[in-house]
Amino acid sequence: MRPSTQELTHAYAVLLLSKFQGFCRSLHDECVDCIVSAVTPAKLRTAISEVFVLNRKLDAGNPNPGNLGSDFNRFGFVFWDSVRRRDARNRARQDHLDDLNRWRNAITHENFDATALGSGNLGLRQVRQWRKACHQLAVAFDEVMRAYLQSALGTSPW
Repeated sequence: MRPSTQELTHAYAVLLLSKFQGFCRSLHDECVDCIVSAVTPAKLRTAISEVFVLNRKLDAGNPNPGNLGSDFNRFGFVFWDSVRRRDARNRARQDHLDDLNRWRNAITHENFDATALGSGNLGLRQVRQWRKACHQLAVAFDEVMRAYLQSALGTSPW
């Protein structure tokens, strides 16, 4: 039996968000490693690292704007404010990320509430738009965290 176009589009959306979550978690890990490596005495490094990832929302929840903010705010600044300051278009990209998360939940829980989704069908064009937004957010996240770590540590982390 061949899967329908709609099923493939759903799978694409779920995979997209999964990959984006993996990127965000890896970026968070890398930032924690940069900070922890600068800590002296070295005996404190494990404890400090554990504080940064304790109950990290990216480990158990979706990479929605609230969870991302909660996890990256642990570095001592308001993450989304910095992301939006980097590029005014990131507000719309954040909204796209919210939409993608809503669709991901609808797909994985098979609960297609038209009031939350706005439509019963998901098109390839929309998923491509989300992919572009996720890519641009990933670039912004990397830039924001690099700049923050460079300011905090006095050297470029990457």
